[in-house]
Amino acid sequence: MTDPAALLDDYLRALWLERGLSDNSRIAYRRDLLTFFDWLAARGRQPLDTDPALVQEYLADRYQQGFSGRSVARGLSALRGFFAHQMREGRLAHSPLDGIGSPRQGRPLPATLSEADVEALLAAPELSSALGLRDRAMLELLYATGLRVSELTGLRLTGVNPRQGVVRVTGKGSRERLVPLGEEALHWLQRYLAEARPQLARGAQPAALFLTPRGAGMTRQAFWYRIRHWAQRAGIDKPLSPHTLRHAFATHLLDHGADLRAVQLLLGHQHLSTTQIYTHVAQSRLRELHARHHPRGG
Repeated sequence: MTDPAALLDDYLRALWLERGLSDNSRIAYRRDLLTFFDWLAARGRQPLDTDPALVQEYLADRYQQGFSGRSVARGLSALRGFFAHQMREGRLAHSPLDGIGSPRQGRPLPATLSEADVEALLAAPELSSALGLRDRAMLELLYATGLRVSELTGLRLTGVNPRQGVVRVTGKGSRERLVPLGEEALHWLQRYLAEARPQLARGAQPAALFLTPRGAGMTRQAFWYRIRHWAQRAGIDKPLSPHTLRHAFATHLLDHGADLRAVQLLLGHQHLSTTQIYTHVAQSRLRELHARHHPRGG
């Protein structure tokens, strides 16, 4: 049996008998193996006519196409199973994957924005309305402090100290920390407090710092909707998450030489290892800049 389709069907049938493979898993295995078979066919090779060098070339090609380590590892797992089956069936004496280790998957890097993206997002809200002014203040505060969105919406009016330029934040585990605002965020926060919040409070005295048009405290979901709205207005088509500005805050601090432990304190991370992922983001950006702009970086 040398026909690739017949080999594939035989292997999947054996998998189903041995493991009771689900439909989704069978589809995933078939897709990964067919991708490899098609890649081989384009080079005039067959599945049983494969060697380690060819497999390495295939894996390198997958990376160059932008596939993640996790995706490549999943495909490699399918190949291992396929060639192990061919050895059990006596069709191969050795697996072409011998000596090939699984790719390092690592932790996924958090999505972030460039400094230009952030500037466009911050400038997007319309300042002629109380809601626009509120959103500008929230975005400025989020980027200036690196707060979690839930921490931002959970801020209380009594937790703001404009004179000292800090806010009192209650983070995970009910741990409190004081976070500096910076002049720009403080400016927009003071404008919001003077011009927009009284309109939104409707004569009441709500405890929440940031309010909805009904005078209630902003929710995480409501503010996330507003972020996506302004990102669209700013022409930002990159993937966003509720943590995007928090990630940008940490990454941009490190880009400009901030100490990792200082960033840890500002983010409210209990362990430094949690903060260290941002060093990978910064290093990744430096490598991209080097490759793009250095005479010998390409």
